[in-house]
Amino acid sequence: MAWPRCLQRGALLTSFSHHHVAVFLLTFFSYSLLHASRKTFSNVKVSISKQWTPNAFNTSLDLPAEIWSSNHLFPSTEEATLFLGTLDTVFLFSYAVGLFISGIIGDRLNLRWVLSFGMCSSAFVVFVFGTLTEWLHFYNKWFYCGLWIVNGLLQSTGWPCVVAVMGNWFGKAGRGVVFGLWSACASVGNILGAFLASSVLQYGYEYAFLVTASVQFAGGIVIFFGLLVSPEEIGLPSIEAEESSEEDSQRPLIDGAENEDDYEPNYSIQEDRAVIQVKAISFHQACCLPGVIPYSLAYACLKLVNYSFFFWLPFYLSNNFGWKEAEADKLSIWYDVGGIIGGTLQGFISDVLQKRAPVLALSLFLAVGSLVGYSRSPNNKSINALLMTITGFFIGGPSNMVSSAISADLGRQELIQGSSEALATVTGIVDGTGSIGAAVGQYLVSLIQDNLGWMWVFYFFILMTSCTILFISPLIVREVFSLVQRRQAHSLNE
Repeated sequence: MAWPRCLQRGALLTSFSHHHVAVFLLTFFSYSLLHASRKTFSNVKVSISKQWTPNAFNTSLDLPAEIWSSNHLFPSTEEATLFLGTLDTVFLFSYAVGLFISGIIGDRLNLRWVLSFGMCSSAFVVFVFGTLTEWLHFYNKWFYCGLWIVNGLLQSTGWPCVVAVMGNWFGKAGRGVVFGLWSACASVGNILGAFLASSVLQYGYEYAFLVTASVQFAGGIVIFFGLLVSPEEIGLPSIEAEESSEEDSQRPLIDGAENEDDYEPNYSIQEDRAVIQVKAISFHQACCLPGVIPYSLAYACLKLVNYSFFFWLPFYLSNNFGWKEAEADKLSIWYDVGGIIGGTLQGFISDVLQKRAPVLALSLFLAVGSLVGYSRSPNNKSINALLMTITGFFIGGPSNMVSSAISADLGRQELIQGSSEALATVTGIVDGTGSIGAAVGQYLVSLIQDNLGWMWVFYFFILMTSCTILFISPLIVREVFSLVQRRQAHSLNE
């Protein structure tokens, strides 16, 4: 099989300027900082739970009586854990709703303004939630829920905006590799959040929130003054102009046609691109694009599993194996390392095959086996880290690919002439649907764990991973059939 022209030696790198590198790094680290603040909350759950449930062994015995009474929110750590799961759920529900809205707003306003506003305002909410309330010794369940709902809405501005900006700068050539590497931003953010939280946790969980919120706010300022949202801002030709100036010798990775052998370039459409002013498509039109609904439903199941590891892995390690919270935080990094490697390698393979679904299917089948293996991990940190990395490779990798490269493919289909005005909306639909699934999952995880134990949580993960494969099975069959046909045609031509 001949490699695509964009992946031949040097071809991909020489097509990028220093502006592409700057956009890549700024969007990468902006979303990393957003994820770092989320990771901080998951990393300090044990400390928060202890603070909210004072007991005879709590080090908070020296608190005045009125403060002791006010922060005694729950009679037991089990009820505190359930409330933490509820906070995860309300955050993800508000995040999901916000994604649908932010995608539409991002296609109609300046992406830089929306992203910068979301980062700075979210940082302020995180500071109030984790730091200011502790300094003032103010503890209230409804106040916490309200803040976390607002935080979810503000954080939702991040992903649709950064994917849209990346889609404006990077065309379909080598998108699997570029977006596979770039989608590691979430995992890098998790690692950064875990590192920052564990480094200051000894002084109190409020300082973990303070550090991550400060860094995120500073990042929002940098984005406001430094990010270029499209090549047109500095007089460079757009991605559509560059791609339409060359002969489209390869079929798009995601396309409404059933048979790639029947595909023929529509030159009349390409000629009209210069005179047609493309407007942002409606929410309903974006939902009706080929592949959007199947991938959205599949991502709802996959993000449920991926975010369950994200929110609950440090707590699971500390609760199930009795390891110290700081050690559990550092060990959980290996799941993200596996996700980084998986997303990049699987994106590269999908570029070579020029198909996404078969690569996803194989990885998800192997993910089921990795979940079975990890659920039976012994009380050994080295073995646990190895199994965790493998699990991250087969679950975090596909999740990164669906949320980035595949979302960009869906938002730049031939059917809508590669309009960047659809990119943020489509990304919001895919990630928003995924977040709804993840929101339901976080509450179910805490409920299942509390009533049935951790082993049943892993059975639930296996079920959801299987459902992911089921939702994209028509796309898998179609793309595998297309690969077989192409292989047969290649054999006949030799």
